[in-house]
Amino acid sequence: MSRNNARQNSKGAGDFSTKNKNLFFSGVLILTVSNIVIKVLGLLLKIPLTNMIGEEGMAYFNLAYSIYKWFYMLSTAGLPVAVSIMVSEARMRNRRREVKRIYNVTLLLFVIIGLFGTSAMFFGSGLFASMQNTPNARYCIMAIAPTLFLICISSALRGYFQGFQNMAPTAVSQIIEAAGKLLLGMLFAYYAMEIANGGEGYPIYIVAAYAIAGLAVGVLFGMVFLVIARLCYRPIYNDAVSEDPFMRPAPVLMKSLIFTAIPVTLSSSVLSLTDMFDSMIVIRRLMHIGLSNKEALALYGNYTSLAVPMFNMPPALIYPISYSIVPLLSGELAANGTKRTGQIVNSAMKIAVIIAFPCALGMSVLSEPILSLLFRDKEMVARGAPLLSVLALAVLFIAIIAISNAVLQAYKFERKPIWSMLAGSVVKLVSSWFLVGIPGIGIFGTPISTCLCYLTIALCNLFFMMRYTKNIPSFIDILLRPMLASIACAGTALGAYKLFSVHIGIKLGCLGAILVAAMIYIAALLLLRAVREEDVRLLPKGDRVYALLHKCHLL
Repeated sequence: MSRNNARQNSKGAGDFSTKNKNLFFSGVLILTVSNIVIKVLGLLLKIPLTNMIGEEGMAYFNLAYSIYKWFYMLSTAGLPVAVSIMVSEARMRNRRREVKRIYNVTLLLFVIIGLFGTSAMFFGSGLFASMQNTPNARYCIMAIAPTLFLICISSALRGYFQGFQNMAPTAVSQIIEAAGKLLLGMLFAYYAMEIANGGEGYPIYIVAAYAIAGLAVGVLFGMVFLVIARLCYRPIYNDAVSEDPFMRPAPVLMKSLIFTAIPVTLSSSVLSLTDMFDSMIVIRRLMHIGLSNKEALALYGNYTSLAVPMFNMPPALIYPISYSIVPLLSGELAANGTKRTGQIVNSAMKIAVIIAFPCALGMSVLSEPILSLLFRDKEMVARGAPLLSVLALAVLFIAIIAISNAVLQAYKFERKPIWSMLAGSVVKLVSSWFLVGIPGIGIFGTPISTCLCYLTIALCNLFFMMRYTKNIPSFIDILLRPMLASIACAGTALGAYKLFSVHIGIKLGCLGAILVAAMIYIAALLLLRAVREEDVRLLPKGDRVYALLHKCHLL
């Protein structure tokens, strides 16, 4: 009888593990699609908004957003990860009452953090603006401050859902936020520029404040959706394991949440704090080499509105893998030890690199045509394209950082990325200070220092991952073959663009070149055997995909 029960439990555990794997890949797919939609919506806001309020107006917008981003990371970066880990572990042990208590404790903690952060931003707006040597930015900072409280509530709910590997509510709420930011931001900016003040419009820094206020309303709508989703959600537990009535007291859970979240928060907020300080450095150092405040703001606005949004597009395909790998690895470690974790880590790293490498090289060689597709001001594009060419190379490093961070978090080495981030931040701030202050380099010092920063973080993270988790990636398999395929992709893209642009114009030529390069890249990956059987079999319907590729002698 006991053997039959053991057999049934083993089968049930296996079914749950398979269910976890399916949830992982469906989660990756959901977050990937939603992140693409979010980045597109964000870009759709930046394009007309930049055309409407210009580089100076976008500088006010982005300076305020850099302040908000730091508070956002400080308030929400670590706790959702901690919640997802704790909920995932409690769910694996079938501690249903404890899952509910984790959620309640987290929600209370986030309310307190949100109120404190919003107050600090709103009442400290003048101080932050003066630190950036741009006093008028305080209006944008005040306008975005309420967003922090709303996003804290949303983050508590997202962490809960992610602990169940249910990424759909997170994805939908983020799309709602992005759509609200796009539609309301443009509407508010149009009102402030064309209708307000008796039809004469407000000054450009007030218009930028109206535009950024659209984000707060969009986040409010996203939060309301998450609250409704939580009320309607029926959690999935591990029925192969008998329900465990054990439940840790609320103070113990609070302590565990904080101690798990602090390292992740610090490692994430370090870069946001660095970006905030970097914005201060850039403005001041550009003025040091002879530019006026308005000229320095225009260059900073160009960089943050053209180069940075395009640079942020490829990671939208990579971050969902890192979001989903944390609860997956945590569950595997809790249920099966380290049996399958090495394979999961290698496959996740390889997928991220396969996505990132061609994006980095392709965006670098086609920076000007890509920006020309989106922005109508040719002079603005001419200033932003060289900056994007340099910045795009950091996409590869971001891919490595995202996966290695997730692995270290799942293995409970959350504190290690803090040292990586600190090292990268020092490299960024020091190199930015010296490079931007050189007349022959100027604003180019910003993307160069960013690349050096992410390279430093990636190398440190890999060292920590190999030493403490004993997961040593196969670098030849993960990097070499995708690199060769990406070089072929980038070369094809550049050659095809030069050919197509002569006959069908710049915009159609750019799109055609991207399409041809993508096909060449896929073919090169298969010919170089960059994708292996174990990688394909991990995918949804992987057995069928592998059978088809094997039949075609591609695997």
